[in-house]
Amino acid sequence: AETCFSRTLRTGEQHATMLHRNEMADNKSVEMIERLIAFDTTSRESNLQLINFIQEHLNEQGVDSMLVHNEEGTKANLYATIGDPELSGVMLSGHTDVVPVDGQEWDTDPFKVAHKDGKLYGRGTSDMKSFIAITLAMLPRFIGRGLEIPLHLAFSYDEEIGCIGVRRLIEALNDMPIKPSMCIVGEPTSMQVVTGHKGKRSYRVHVRGYEAHSSLAPHGVNAIEYAARLIAHLRTLADRIAGEGPYDDLYDVTHTTVHTGTVQGGTQLNIVPKDCRMDSEFRYVGGQDANALEEEIRAFARDVLEPEMQAVHADTGITIDCYNDMPGLDMDVDAEVVTFVKALAGRNDNAKVAFGTEAGLFNERAGIPSVICGPGSIDQAHKPNEFIEFEQISLCEKFMERLMDRVCKT
Repeated sequence: AETCFSRTLRTGEQHATMLHRNEMADNKSVEMIERLIAFDTTSRESNLQLINFIQEHLNEQGVDSMLVHNEEGTKANLYATIGDPELSGVMLSGHTDVVPVDGQEWDTDPFKVAHKDGKLYGRGTSDMKSFIAITLAMLPRFIGRGLEIPLHLAFSYDEEIGCIGVRRLIEALNDMPIKPSMCIVGEPTSMQVVTGHKGKRSYRVHVRGYEAHSSLAPHGVNAIEYAARLIAHLRTLADRIAGEGPYDDLYDVTHTTVHTGTVQGGTQLNIVPKDCRMDSEFRYVGGQDANALEEEIRAFARDVLEPEMQAVHADTGITIDCYNDMPGLDMDVDAEVVTFVKALAGRNDNAKVAFGTEAGLFNERAGIPSVICGPGSIDQAHKPNEFIEFEQISLCEKFMERLMDRVCKT
């Protein structure tokens, strides 16, 4: 499969040149965007209606698909291969869920596409149903030209709450005899090729103290105060990394960051607090040893704070639970997937982004080299009046046409 794919990459320019098209987006793409936006797939809701619609669309094209559900059976990933199932090809990946519109002031119905001033407005137009829609709308053309190298489609759930759903799909992929040679995650990058994003580890910390009357404070273990010392230690780590690196100049914030986001503890002022809970995270660049950083945090709690706490009362301590581990992405600019996707995008530049994606998971845990490239701007994502420009849709269609030239027989 590698040899076949590499041959196609080298000789892709010998295929028929893509059709000349208008700068405006194809009506079929726009219609498919409208269909997908109409499904409310906010992460708290089921995505099955949308997935069933996609599965039916694929069935109409003679394409079988596989669903990988969550434990409750209320959501599903979809995976399909178009072309020879014995060959490894190009995977196009996207998430079907969107963020809530609660509390946002929209000028139009967020789940009904509105056309205005060369833009399509609606929740998910930019992040990231348009990429999925364009893929589905152009699929009949791929099939009509005949696929020499297969396309794989991977559409996930619960990306917006920590890339949760795709992990089940990756487990299924790892059990398959044939996996994709590469993956293109169509998150909104304005069709720029993105080779990296930071990794993230999220922690839920429970500091267990010992209650006492506040007039006898030295006889208790103040959970809030020990949580505050841990928070201060995290800030010290953050300052050290900011000053010493490692650095990656392709990021807006060029170094690893350490951050505490929430703290809750105590019951009332005259009681030494028994419990304090906090949520913290670090987002790390490729040159950062994430395991070493985590161990440094755990060691401070284990070796410095807990002995002091337990000297007062044995039934105290600190529990640190890593509840979300999202690997980063850091592809070599000379990697085959990067060169290939740059050719599809028709540009030679590349970038890295601050937001996390499923690309890091595909690359690290499925062994599928991945990059990020899709229509729309992340600047519009998660905001009221989210939109995508027709120009971006057209650029993505041209991207797909170049892909046809490289994977199709005619």
